[in-house]
Amino acid sequence: MVKAVDGLSFDIEKGRTLGIVGESGSGKSVTNLTILGLHHPDHTEIEGEILLDGQDLLTVSERELERLRGNKMAMIFQDSLASLSPYHTIGQQIGETYRKHTGASKREARARAVEMLTKVGIPQPDLRVDDYPHQFSGGMRQRAMIAMALVCDPELLIADEPTTALDVTVQAQIVDLLKDLQQETGTSIVFITHDLGVIADIADDVLVMYGGRCVERGTKKEVLRAPQHPYTLGLLSSMPTLDGPVDVPLSPIPGTPPSLLNPPSGCRFHPRCTFTEQVGGGRCASEQPPLELTAGRGSACHLTAEQRAEFFADFAGTRPN
Repeated sequence: MVKAVDGLSFDIEKGRTLGIVGESGSGKSVTNLTILGLHHPDHTEIEGEILLDGQDLLTVSERELERLRGNKMAMIFQDSLASLSPYHTIGQQIGETYRKHTGASKREARARAVEMLTKVGIPQPDLRVDDYPHQFSGGMRQRAMIAMALVCDPELLIADEPTTALDVTVQAQIVDLLKDLQQETGTSIVFITHDLGVIADIADDVLVMYGGRCVERGTKKEVLRAPQHPYTLGLLSSMPTLDGPVDVPLSPIPGTPPSLLNPPSGCRFHPRCTFTEQVGGGRCASEQPPLELTAGRGSACHLTAEQRAEFFADFAGTRPN
């Protein structure tokens, strides 16, 4: 057994966006596939609870999960071309979800598909509704995926790296689209990404994952301006800034993410951390730091608040206001 996610806990309020950040293999996608019940029940063990409006999704039947998926909660997948069926038109695929959950006729479902394609900015929606996925560009396919996810006005939308395969201009358009639709519908969004630039644009709150665990939580401003965990500091330090000196090299995090088949003891980040000597006593390698939160803000690190203020001070001075 691989413990892909370990002791993770978070909540999200209506109309807010939670950004989940971390390298590949940190447990981001597994977490959110589990929320939708898309894990393999025979090969997965889950402890805890997943509450949607007070209903524990781990105790409901598969039929009830099918009723909730697409209706109260929906997901935008990373690879739109692989997620859309090549044998059915865009309109048929959007309309199928709408018909399943509302009992609408084919004509009503087609009209709803055209309406949703209009909302997500597809030109000539009454014509493009009959096109197949291969006839859409990457950005247009992602818009169609968003239309499909939002066709029943879900309360929770999970976006699993929806901008990863797109160029920067299209990324910005997709992020702006999600923000506009959220303002219109009040949908809560869990946005999974490894791109902190996208998080800075769309998220209200940020959760940083490493090795299947949450290592830092806080509001977007708190996490991006004043990180409390060395891993978050490393992610931010490896990003270029527009107003920074061009001749200063970036500071990437040394090493590679841990294998969850054989994770490190103690703090899972300690083999790559540059602050283990400051903590001293071998605590980082032997003792797992607890995630200490105050009003939703905190990190899982053995560094004291005074040490973080001292060691991270140089970083804080490099961030633009």
